[in-house]
Amino acid sequence: MSLTVSRDLLDQATEGDVDDAAFVACVRDSLPYAWSVISGLVEQRATSGAEFADNLVAPPDEAARGQLLRCLASDSMRGALERHFGIRLAFQNCHRVAVFHPGATAALAEFTSPRAQILNQKPELVDC
Repeated sequence: MSLTVSRDLLDQATEGDVDDAAFVACVRDSLPYAWSVISGLVEQRATSGAEFADNLVAPPDEAARGQLLRCLASDSMRGALERHFGIRLAFQNCHRVAVFHPGATAALAEFTSPRAQILNQKPELVDC
């Protein structure tokens, strides 16, 4: 299961639309490792003023790796985090997450290109 959903949030979803802030809080609380990586990259990118910041450190264990995969594989979670932080997210492998300034279209296109994916491959990442 990806998220630990409170009864209040489940009731909200049953009755209609879910508040974005409540959904983001659910993601933050349910996937703390993924949240820490993404929020840390957001802060790093904002501080540096760069077009993007990316994570090159492998998760400490399979549970952490699973959090990143679940968070970034979900269109709804990914979209909510992008709206919350005002960034674009990209993902290359089991840990290479990047956050982009919304206007960094050339950098995003390069990061998500087949060339970049091929160049990012390493034997130790085959089963990540």
